[in-house]
Amino acid sequence: MHAMPRTSDLVVPEPFRCELIPERERIRVAPVGELDLDTVPAVDEAIREVLGAGFSRLVLDLSRVTFMDSAALRLVASVDAASEADGFSLEVKPGPPAVQRLFELTGMSDRFGFRR
Repeated sequence: MHAMPRTSDLVVPEPFRCELIPERERIRVAPVGELDLDTVPAVDEAIREVLGAGFSRLVLDLSRVTFMDSAALRLVASVDAASEADGFSLEVKPGPPAVQRLFELTGMSDRFGFRR
């Protein structure tokens, strides 16, 4: 017989949130949790708000993203394209290995010049 896991043994994922962290002349948008089709709109809205508020330097911090799907990858590519068209600077801080693997598999890792 297999024993049922105790409640204390289960890892419950943290609910998704998107933190906005002002850092002098730039702002860091830091999603926490799974960045996917359901949560991308919240991050997109946060990015639009900070750009609308006049920030011209944006850091998209993926360091606390636990999972990322193709919708999230499209968001990053879209923000990158907007930065070129609208003249704001974008830095993408890399995520954990599972997140970075998505960028590598799609050939996008070189595009963002990831800095740790």
